[in-house]
Amino acid sequence: MGLCFGCFDGGNKRMTKEEERLASEEARARAAEAAQKKQEQVEEAKQPEAEKDAENSNDNGEPFVKV
Repeated sequence: MGLCFGCFDGGNKRMTKEEERLASEEARARAAEAAQKKQEQVEEAKQPEAEKDAENSNDNGEPFVKV
């Protein structure tokens, strides 16, 4: 009985590879988003305090809370 068992699960391997490709793509997207958030945090941390205070003030120069 010369049955080829590789033929029976060939479709499953393709589906698994497609699932792996999608998972990898999603992981790359999440990593890129995390890297962007981290970069924004680093840039914000480097921003001088006076500049931060200017962003958080109204026309009178009094600080206010952003909502």
